[in-house]
Amino acid sequence: MNFIQVFFVILLCYVNTIAQYNYKWERHDINSKASIRGLFAVNQDVVWLGGSGGLVARTINGGVTWEILTVPGGEMLDFRDVHAFDEDKALIMSAGAGQKSKIFKTDDGGQSWQVVHGNTYKDGFFNGMDFWDEKNGVLAGDPVNGHMYIAVTVDGGESWVKVDDYSIPEIEYQEYGFAASGTHITTFGDSSAWIGTGGRVARIFYTKDMGNTWEAQITPMIQGATSTGVFSIAFRNHLNGIAIGGDYTKENEGKDNVIYTNDRGKKWNLIDEHMEFRSCVRHIDGMYVAVGPSGANYSFSDGKSWNPIGGGIGFHTLSIGKNKNSIWAAGSDGKVARLVEIKYK
Repeated sequence: MNFIQVFFVILLCYVNTIAQYNYKWERHDINSKASIRGLFAVNQDVVWLGGSGGLVARTINGGVTWEILTVPGGEMLDFRDVHAFDEDKALIMSAGAGQKSKIFKTDDGGQSWQVVHGNTYKDGFFNGMDFWDEKNGVLAGDPVNGHMYIAVTVDGGESWVKVDDYSIPEIEYQEYGFAASGTHITTFGDSSAWIGTGGRVARIFYTKDMGNTWEAQITPMIQGATSTGVFSIAFRNHLNGIAIGGDYTKENEGKDNVIYTNDRGKKWNLIDEHMEFRSCVRHIDGMYVAVGPSGANYSFSDGKSWNPIGGGIGFHTLSIGKNKNSIWAAGSDGKVARLVEIKYK
């Protein structure tokens, strides 16, 4: 064969290879109609979730069965974020004005809970939390006294300390975070974290010292209206990450709502190919997965292009465990599903 023939043979093999797989959502019934925005997959067996009406649930067998857990004092709270370490230890965060924002912790699989942190500010509103490891974590909330509320823990969430205002850039007028999926804040490695904001401006705050000091960068993400901005951030390594969002009042529209960085977040750039509004993005093994009320997508090109995943309507949040067998999404009306790969012969 000549060079052209060899080229087309190689190209055909490549096309056949990428056509060998697709993805679908495998639905799971948790016996609830709550709106779920808190989700954490420890691995392919252990998954925790939280939602409206005080919903907290857990599976330890990959979704075969789900246990609805009772949180004393949390029956009417809206649990918007979850972070679990194993099948026994987990923290859940409720979002809401004033004393409705709290963090509960369990060490016995949800049989008992204790409040480990509560909002004490009239204007306070918790938005999300994340951890670097089992001891060190960070919490972000709406601005208080002109600065974003940021607190850190060094004992696995047993206690939290508010970061001093002078270590955080001043917040802009009508700028705040979105408690849409618990992922407007994300950690990476052993000391880096990013927090996205929206409203009048859309910025991303960055720390390289486990939350002790912060700097902020303006982004080209859609902004200006109270419903626009950065809703979720994910990094695939220390330098490269993407952020997604949009306008949550226009779920079926997408404009200027996918941005990327290749310098740890010092500068953010628009990606030309945007999606409809998406509230959550996560990464594993070179693959980004994004979900939102109108659908779901995946990308193997650092967010430069996206492919749709059928059956993904109604999701608000997403979590990925230790491998691609533990990609879970959840959303409205108690909708919970695991992403499975379809292989064709």
